[in-house]
Amino acid sequence: MKKDFCLHGILLCLGIAYCSHVTSTRRSSKLRQSFHGHHEKGKEGQVLHRSKRGWVWNQFFVIEEYTGPDPVLVGRLHSDVDSGDGKIKYILSGEGAGTIFVIDDKSGNIHATKTLDREERAQYTLMAQAVDRETNKPLEPPSEFIVKVQDINDNPPEFLQENYHANVPEMSSVGTSVIQVTASDADDPTYGNSAKLVYSILEGQPYFSVEAQTGIIRTALPNMDREAKEQYHVVIQAKDMGGHMGGLSGTTKVTITLTDVNDNPPKFPQSAYPMSVSEASVPGDEVGRLKAKDPDLEENGQIKYRILDGDGAEVFEITTDYQTQEGVVKLRKTVDYETKKFYSMKVEAANTHIDSRFLSRGPFKDTATVKISIEDADEPPIFLEPSYILEVLENEPAGAIVGRVHARDPDAANTLIRYSIDRHTDLDRYFNIQDDGVIKTTKPLDREETAWHNISVIATEASSIGHSNSVPVSIKVLDRNDNAPEFPKPYEASVCENAEVNKKFFTVTAVDKDEAANGYPFHFSFPSDMVHPHANFTIRDQKDNTADIHVGRASLSRQKQKMHLLPIIISDVGKPSPMISTNTLTVRICSCSSDKTILSCNDEPLSLNAGLSTGALIAILACIVILLVIVVLFVALRREKKEPLIVFDEEDIRENIITYDDEGGGEEDTEAFDIATLQNPDGINGFIPRKDIKPEYQYSPRDLGIRPAPNSVDVDDFINSRIHEADNDPTAPPYDSIQIYGYEGRGSVAGSLSSLESASTDSDLDYDYLQNWGPRFKKLADLYGSKDTYEDDS
Repeated sequence: MKKDFCLHGILLCLGIAYCSHVTSTRRSSKLRQSFHGHHEKGKEGQVLHRSKRGWVWNQFFVIEEYTGPDPVLVGRLHSDVDSGDGKIKYILSGEGAGTIFVIDDKSGNIHATKTLDREERAQYTLMAQAVDRETNKPLEPPSEFIVKVQDINDNPPEFLQENYHANVPEMSSVGTSVIQVTASDADDPTYGNSAKLVYSILEGQPYFSVEAQTGIIRTALPNMDREAKEQYHVVIQAKDMGGHMGGLSGTTKVTITLTDVNDNPPKFPQSAYPMSVSEASVPGDEVGRLKAKDPDLEENGQIKYRILDGDGAEVFEITTDYQTQEGVVKLRKTVDYETKKFYSMKVEAANTHIDSRFLSRGPFKDTATVKISIEDADEPPIFLEPSYILEVLENEPAGAIVGRVHARDPDAANTLIRYSIDRHTDLDRYFNIQDDGVIKTTKPLDREETAWHNISVIATEASSIGHSNSVPVSIKVLDRNDNAPEFPKPYEASVCENAEVNKKFFTVTAVDKDEAANGYPFHFSFPSDMVHPHANFTIRDQKDNTADIHVGRASLSRQKQKMHLLPIIISDVGKPSPMISTNTLTVRICSCSSDKTILSCNDEPLSLNAGLSTGALIAILACIVILLVIVVLFVALRREKKEPLIVFDEEDIRENIITYDDEGGGEEDTEAFDIATLQNPDGINGFIPRKDIKPEYQYSPRDLGIRPAPNSVDVDDFINSRIHEADNDPTAPPYDSIQIYGYEGRGSVAGSLSSLESASTDSDLDYDYLQNWGPRFKKLADLYGSKDTYEDDS
């Protein structure tokens, strides 16, 4: 602060001296200086040929950050018309007038009342005018002038970022550009050296350097190795005043990371790698792993493995696991412990991406030896063939030999082998297999039913472990000529009764379920003992497995015969002997028009001939109608017997209460108590509720005010009130099924039936016999004992 205050004082003195010199010069020469409205004041000595102003400016600059006790004198306005008698008043307006800048209206002196900051505002535009003090009439036109804030070095340099991050490849040469850092200074770059910056390095030497004028950071040492040190922290300083003493400074941190290049070849940590694999392993199984170390990263450290030579080069293979950069040795072919017990091969590991700049560092590859031992395993039996195809003739009797399969134990023990058929592949049990592997049939086979049988034969070692193996066996059933040719479908032909002789009207063909060797060609003919068809029809074999039917010599008549059934003999050429079948062709004689168009072939539709007659259909329809009538009557009767919706008195299903006044009568006394008084009061008044509909009125809460108190002696009113509430409750049943009364009533001829008051009344009943009933009735005997007993006790 002390140093800054001194600097400000020196600058202020220089400014005042300069202003005094200019003022004295202008007054001595008596020059009148004029200014444009938008200010060309920086060009001193230039006189503009416009109307002259009668006053002179004394000051245009003010130093920023002035902290003196008095306001800073910016300048003084004076007009030639001012004779000093105080009749002229100077007025100041514009930016900061009255707040920052004030004017003495008599002398014209302008002062700055506040500390100014050039970085906040560099200049102010003001308007000055001389007016008559009494009338306020302008004596001169208003003039515009600019007050510039003169800069001092009060702002240190600031970097654009507080922390920088940069990368540079390792092993870079000296002077390689890393990053450029930039700082800025808020001071005026056009005035002095306040904003002239110089860069220097404070931390990070001797690895890096920085250009003083540009801020570019460069490498200062060659061959910096990432594997030795990957990251560096550098501190850069920017100082103003050209770096001289007294300048302000700022710093920033730069983190520089060395990026990887492929400058290290892969190396195996050991020269030989022992491994082992079981002979039971299958191709593709992993045998082992080995890894060459490469300190480089990502693609620079990628390694590819390969087998160079050795007796295991054809049996094993090696691939690269790019996730772990390991070489994975896998089995390529099956191995046999009994044949070869040891393999050796040479493996190479090489970089996939090589940087030509570092070839001098040596070959980027390395080799190692892999030694693999084969382990013995108890292997399952091995069939001599991977699969078997066997043949057998169809229709052979049970026990026919189909073929033989053979398996062996590959181990030195040469265990006995047992064979079996997987019954999941032979559900119908067509085959059996013997101990020697011979497969036989268990029943005759039909090729036309199943041409191929695919079964699985299992070979199992006759040992405690019992390893097993299976092989697919396909059995082809060979064809025999055991099926005669026949029509593919029932044939039916139509011909006009007036058709001309030898006219072809139909073609027949045949199919044979046997194979082509036991079928084609077919031969068609009429039976040799058939007489009449020879006159009406003829058959011509076309030698292409078809035959044409022609009209014979005799004329056809519907009146004589409307339908002809022609037997046709079809034979094949199968071996050992041909098969023959007789098939029937139905020929209908039809009436035709003159243009040979068929009009009618039968009196009834063909569909009736193929199905039921008209009479049968009518009978079936009649039966259906009768059944429907019976169902309708049954439903009607059920509806008539259905319970009515209204409940009548005689259908009241509640249990009647029978009362007796004496002990006689028993079940013969049918005089029942009238239960009408227990029914719903609405039923008595003629209103009979419906059981199948919901009441239309809404249920209202009970009026608790009308209920008598529990200790009320008027029990009648209490019970009637509860009955009324139940009868008007829509959520309750139509009427109460059970009526409960809290008392038995008065005036009954029979008296009370309760025994609760028997002990306190004069009863003629004698309960002394209860004493003889044993201990189980002792409590009753004590309660209902004789009167004398009670008196004795008292």
